[in-house]
Amino acid sequence: MFIIGDFARHGRVSVRMLRHYDAIGLLRPARVDPHTGYRFYTADQLALLNRVIALKELGFTLEQVKAILDERFDADELRGMLRLRQAELETALAEARGRLAQVGARLRAIESEGRMSTQDVVVKKIPAVRIAELSGVAASFGPQHIGPVIGPLYEELCGRLEAAGVTGFGPGIAYYEDAGRGDGSVLVHAGMTVPEGTAVEGVEVHVLPGIEEAATVVHRGSMDTILPTAQNLARWIGANGYRTREYARELYLECPEDRSRWVTEIQEAIVRT
Repeated sequence: MFIIGDFARHGRVSVRMLRHYDAIGLLRPARVDPHTGYRFYTADQLALLNRVIALKELGFTLEQVKAILDERFDADELRGMLRLRQAELETALAEARGRLAQVGARLRAIESEGRMSTQDVVVKKIPAVRIAELSGVAASFGPQHIGPVIGPLYEELCGRLEAAGVTGFGPGIAYYEDAGRGDGSVLVHAGMTVPEGTAVEGVEVHVLPGIEEAATVVHRGSMDTILPTAQNLARWIGANGYRTREYARELYLECPEDRSRWVTEIQEAIVRT
């Protein structure tokens, strides 16, 4: 089972949102500790969360979402509704590109329910690495908020490294932390591996600690489509007796101009439950 913070990260939503869903009876925790009040969720509940978010993206109110889910709509009906919304968004693609990508990601997550992942999860030790990084704050861990922050950070970082004459840097490594504001915001670290002795004005250079034991999986495709891969990894972690300790890291192995050909390794620090 996952504590509420871990479940929020895997679902790419805020803890505050999960607490609200609990309060209105839309998504109850699988278990609540009677002594501490801590909420616990199962990996299977990601399926319900995906439906809730997908229906919200269709424009339904939370009251309407609850009514729809109570009728037990099946995946085919939900898929049809999502495709209809996709068609509507395509008419205003310039304004709604990011939102459309998230609808597609939730759709793929729903379509993958009940199927074994064809992706290979590898448990391994991640070594420490020296990185140069810039950081910024995103409103949440959702891709619609991470993307607009991390993209400009990497553009600025690579520009500064090149201007300083640094060569042989890369690949990129992104990692995340709670911003500490109590509103679900996330501190985004955009890093590039660099040679020892690298020093660039305005850029933090440090050794990113290794991970003693990490569950990893390779995602092939745009970062807009990473959600199903990340949630398959979450299901594997829960099914194999582990829990996560922090936000996942992303190691960008290949980043060609065509984003659909990107290769990214997701790295989750794990411990035995």
